Amino acid sequence: MPPAPRATQGARLNHRNLGAEPDDHALGRSRGGWTTKIHALVDDNCAAVMLRLTAGQAHDNPQLGPLLAAYTAAHGRRFRLLADKGYAHDSTRIHLREQRIAHIIPERSDQIARRKARGSRGGRPPAFDALTYRHRNTVERGFNRLKHWRGIATRYDKYALTYLGGVTLAAAITAYRLQLADTP
Repeated sequence: MPPAPRATQGARLNHRNLGAEPDDHALGRSRGGWTTKIHALVDDNCAAVMLRLTAGQAHDNPQLGPLLAAYTAAHGRRFRLLADKGYAHDSTRIHLREQRIAHIIPERSDQIARRKARGSRGGRPPAFDALTYRHRNTVERGFNRLKHWRGIATRYDKYALTYLGGVTLAAAITAYRLQLADTP
């Protein structure tokens, strides 16, 4: 009788069972080809404090709720949200009001026209502080600092979890460097 086959050493193959890995590996078709979109909350120092990945064709607005929920669960302190016109949807404003998050988001031109067309029933425009909104470029500067990392800018990683780990590491090192620069 031949001997029973021996089990190979080491762990079983795990490249097919990645747990929290999305089916699309956070890759999607966008205008520039196959891309991944990084959604981030950035603090006053232009350092990313919360990150999420989606496929390139995904819109930013649906990712705002999970980012804010994760941030408030981790930090719990009050803050003001500065966002561009991509987040100017009525449901976003309602959600932010329910969460009692102060926000400065400009109205889109179609929203202004719709509100004015309704006349006195259109309501008043949302509060907008143009002086504070000038600081919204901190988001762009935060992404610029992340894109200085070659592996983040080009995404060589096959799996979204590996890429998210690299983005998180780059964000942590960037935040640490900014903190060192601020200390006297």
